[in-house]
Amino acid sequence: MPIVNVENLPKNAVKLTITIPSEEFQPFLEMAATHLSEESAIPGFRPGKAGYDIVKNRFGEMKIYEEAIEPAVRKTLYAAIVSNNLETIGSPKIDVITLAPGNAFVYTAELAKMPAVTKLAEYKKLSVKADQKPIDDKDIETVLKDLTRMQTREVRATSGVAAAGTDKVVMSVNMKKAGVPIEGGQAPNHAVFLGEEYYIPGFKEHVSGMKEGETKTFAIKFPAEHASKMLAGSDVDFEITVKEIFNLTAPEIDDAFAKSLGQADVKTLKERITENLKAERAQEEQARQEREMLEKIASDSRFDDIPDLLVNEEINKMLAELESNVTDQGMDFAKYLESIKKTVAQLKMEFTQQAIIRIKVALIVREVAKQEKIEVSEKEVDDELDKIAAEYEDAEAKKRVYSPQSRDYVSTILRNRKVIDLLRSTIVK
Repeated sequence: MPIVNVENLPKNAVKLTITIPSEEFQPFLEMAATHLSEESAIPGFRPGKAGYDIVKNRFGEMKIYEEAIEPAVRKTLYAAIVSNNLETIGSPKIDVITLAPGNAFVYTAELAKMPAVTKLAEYKKLSVKADQKPIDDKDIETVLKDLTRMQTREVRATSGVAAAGTDKVVMSVNMKKAGVPIEGGQAPNHAVFLGEEYYIPGFKEHVSGMKEGETKTFAIKFPAEHASKMLAGSDVDFEITVKEIFNLTAPEIDDAFAKSLGQADVKTLKERITENLKAERAQEEQARQEREMLEKIASDSRFDDIPDLLVNEEINKMLAELESNVTDQGMDFAKYLESIKKTVAQLKMEFTQQAIIRIKVALIVREVAKQEKIEVSEKEVDDELDKIAAEYEDAEAKKRVYSPQSRDYVSTILRNRKVIDLLRSTIVK
């Protein structure tokens, strides 16, 4: 039986030192050797049929030992956590101490203990005001404008013709403040749409009337509420050179345009837009309500120390989510970081407080479920798994949907939904 030493660490963390005697480690080595012989062809042997010594001679004994680490840790760590009545959360930090032929396998696992909610806020006394904004004509017109932009034709303007009306103007831009170039204020191919509102009032008026190849310098006072504190309320010098001018021809918003989008007429198109906007706003409003009520409960609740290991794991999750969103939009993550002038380390620092809030919210949902005795039945889990499995055609993928890990995950999600619904019905007015 493995020998387990438990050491409590500061900030609600625990370190397990687990020693697996060499004779108990042997079965893991045998399995590792079999796995290696299955994964790599060994002359004269069918996959998985080469003996231990043959595999050792082929790959080296340390390769077998390294292959045995993961299954040995997976099995013995879980048993150590259960036998010591530890309630942990998040992924462990594993360090191998001893891994050598003829010796016991020794490793350490640093884990975050589940922080307790020492004082849950009196959430039944809290309130969040619902704020569903109605859809007006301006909202519909904005969507219609976006739809026409998707079908707008660009035609290079005739040489010598000045930019006007709704033209698109491509230019190089150089911005200076007090004669000093502004960081990020240089753009070789900046596009300005004269028919759109521009974020710097007065800028497009200077562009209107210019011709291709023409250069112009002028100064504009930035609005006092501008996002950049360095530029807000300041006079900024611009030097622009027009490179290209495009005449834009947008389709008329008529029944023919509506039919091109699969709708019977303009009236039907506007009704569909209204329905979609209502659904979108309802979803956004629900997300806002849930975020506000959970953050209010977190603010009024008290918690045990939250382990650094858990915070770091949550920060890494947030970073992975950001990277996934960026790449889904077709951008390179490294270039994205360059564009926002931040490093991964800086982003992690910025994510810290939000990561702590996310952890507190998860602990609150868990605590409310316990206090309100919210449970999920096996049938509810089965029904949800069936829905998920129906989306897959591959038999192996369907099988994985019903794995114990998947069941636990789906059960947690369903429980959390019930908790959120309860809190919304209680708190949102």
